Parts: sequence; C-alpha cells; structure tokens
Amino acid sequence: MKQICLYSAIIVSFFMLSSMRESDEWVVLLDKDLTQWERYLSYRHSTKYNGSVPKDDLGNPIEPIGYNKDESRVFSIVNEPSGPVLRVSGEVYGCLFTRQSYENYHLKLQVKWGKDKYTPRKDKLRDSGILYHSIGEAGKEYWRSWMLSQEFQIMEGHMGDFWCQANSSIDIRAFQSEGTMNCVADEKQPFRQFKSGSDFYCQRSANYESPAGDWTTLELICFEGKSIHIVNGHVVMILKNSRYIQPDGKEVPMTSGKIQLQSEAAEVFYRDIRIKKLNALPEEYAQLF
Repeated sequence: MKQICLYSAIIVSFFMLSSMRESDEWVVLLDKDLTQWERYLSYRHSTKYNGSVPKDDLGNPIEPIGYNKDESRVFSIVNEPSGPVLRVSGEVYGCLFTRQSYENYHLKLQVKWGKDKYTPRKDKLRDSGILYHSIGEAGKEYWRSWMLSQEFQIMEGHMGDFWCQANSSIDIRAFQSEGTMNCVADEKQPFRQFKSGSDFYCQRSANYESPAGDWTTLELICFEGKSIHIVNGHVVMILKNSRYIQPDGKEVPMTSGKIQLQSEAAEVFYRDIRIKKLNALPEEYAQLF
C-alpha cells in the first residue's frame, strides 16, 4: 500500500513539475516564413477619409484588399544574423494576426522605427500597435482595418497608450479627462471606464521609449481580463475588466483572442516575438490591482 501511495505521489509530482515547466517556456512566434501568422489589408487611406467605405472616381464602393493578399509586401521578413526581423512597410492599413487565439499569457517583443511614412500620416508621428483579445472579422473599427480588440499603442513618444478598437471597453487606473485633455494612466488613481462614445483613449503614465534607432522592449501581460502594458521594464498602464459592448448595451467579457500587429502608415520593425502561458498573474504585478 505504501508503495502504491509513493508511486502515486511521484506521478502527481511529475505532472505538476511538467505543468510548471510548460507555463515557464517561451514560444517563439516569429520565423522566416511567418508560419504562425495571417494577413489582412484594407485600403491606402487618403487624408479625406471620414470613416465611410472609400469610393473610386465614379463613386463606386472600393473593396478592401482582403485576407492573405499582400502583393506589395507590406509584411515581410528580413533575415538578420541574430534571427528573423519582421518589416511592416505601413504602406497599406491592415494587420498581421496570429492564427491561434491566446488567453492568460505574457507577450514580449522588440520594436524599432523605420524611415518611411505614408498618407494620411506623412506629417504625423510614426504609428503602429499591438491589438490583443482580437475577435471576429477584420475591418470592424473606424479605419476598417482591424478586429474588435484592445490596443497597446506603439507610437513615437506614446509607447503603451491605450485605444478602444470598435466597441471594446476596459477599466484603467487613470486621471480623469478634462475638456480637450486626455486621461493619463497612473497606478495610484482609481479605475475608470473606457469605451466608444466616451473616454476611449488613455495616455501611458510616462515615456520610456528607447532613443531613435534603438530597439524598445515591450511586454504585455494578460490574465483573466486584467492586462499590464510594460515598456523597457517599466509598467506604464494597469487595466482590468476587458469586455465589449453589444448594440443593446450588454457588456460581454473579452479575455482571449488573436494578436494583431498593425500596419498604419509608418515603417516599423519587430523582432524576438515570443509568448508564454500564465497559470497565475505574477506576484509583482498582482498587487497593482
């Protein structure tokens, strides 16, 4: 009997250790053939875009380029000695999105700006983003380019900002907005709701972006509707209660989904994209909630 109990204990311990090892292991998401990703391209937006479906010179609606059609190579791989680097030209609005959906994870990557900018952002800051908990079809928000999701903003001087995409909603520790001034994240403030038609944008707490030409390390931690935006090791935003709002006003939890990388009129490079599953929110971050 003692031998049976000992054997059972060993088996349980083995599976527990295996589970712990699995949750500790990083999975690389970037390879030379982009095997874990798909593409969606919408339009070459003009400065006159107003949210309506673009039309040709005869007034006929223009179809978006669509899924997995990328003749202009908006998304391509540059093979460097250190490993594959994703180049996003930014020439056409759209996204590279994971084939797989993810829930309860730690995402880590490095990002660096290129030189090229395109209409309608030639005179604006370089822009991109990580869109997480992405569900449904692409093209559901203002620019008709991305899925319903939450956004970890990637923009010059604004690494870690937040945007609601389509009808998403979330609560963020932030100062309230006032007049034309936006909300600013702050870990000592109460949680405030962000949603379309109200406050839908929040600035990161501080700027920790690397100098121009250097790589910036970004981390996104998501666990059971909570998320944390981290820039070069600094927490810049604390969010919880991820959800979306239906037309009838009902709020639906949104805690898993695909990951999108935006193409948004600026050349940008990504490398060392990896993810690992979380069985719990890391202790150092749990206290922030």
